[in-house]
Amino acid sequence: MAMSAPSASEAVSRLSVAMREGSAAEHDAAEQATFVTELLDGKVNDRGYVDYLLRLRVVYGAIEDAVRSRSADPLVAAVYDPALERVAAIDADLDHWAPGVAREVDSVAAANYRDRVAGLSWGGDLVAHHYTRYLGDLSGGQAIGRSLDRSFGLGGAGLAFYDFPLRAKPYKDAYRARLDGLGLDAGQIGRVVDEVKVAFRLNRALFTELGDNLAAYRP
Repeated sequence: MAMSAPSASEAVSRLSVAMREGSAAEHDAAEQATFVTELLDGKVNDRGYVDYLLRLRVVYGAIEDAVRSRSADPLVAAVYDPALERVAAIDADLDHWAPGVAREVDSVAAANYRDRVAGLSWGGDLVAHHYTRYLGDLSGGQAIGRSLDRSFGLGGAGLAFYDFPLRAKPYKDAYRARLDGLGLDAGQIGRVVDEVKVAFRLNRALFTELGDNLAAYRP
């Protein structure tokens, strides 16, 4: 017997739907940042991409440290998966793009992002940041990887960040199902959505910071 589609009220009450729909404006604003569009158009040089990776390393280091340390929290445990971790992949890409480069970066935007994640006290807020980064990597991030491959003529090299040891579509479906199974009430869902919005704003700030230096990033 075929199952009926969820009603409008049931869909809105699902955490995964609320996270996606409630943060759509912030998501779009981050995606439309000038640095992102220039990167996808092949108008950013190696230095620009390295500066981007160095900032990502700060962000993923903070998220992965926080998630590992809180993995016993039932909310965090629902999304925790070492296979998603990206710091080692970022390091591999930095070795390709800029061998020997220091792994530190002077970035107010990355530091603010790191500090926000490190200061979270509720597991649901950490889930919001996990969702924003990793589900994005498994969705639009894959298109960025393909665009970079074409723009730089990489032949797949230097793109470990976008390479996940899993099938994206089934994994994302299962991830969203785990989110929906957390059983959060309306107030908690609203809180998670608010933190997803914060995460996208922090991402946009990072892109804005990079965009302010675009003159130095021209090929």
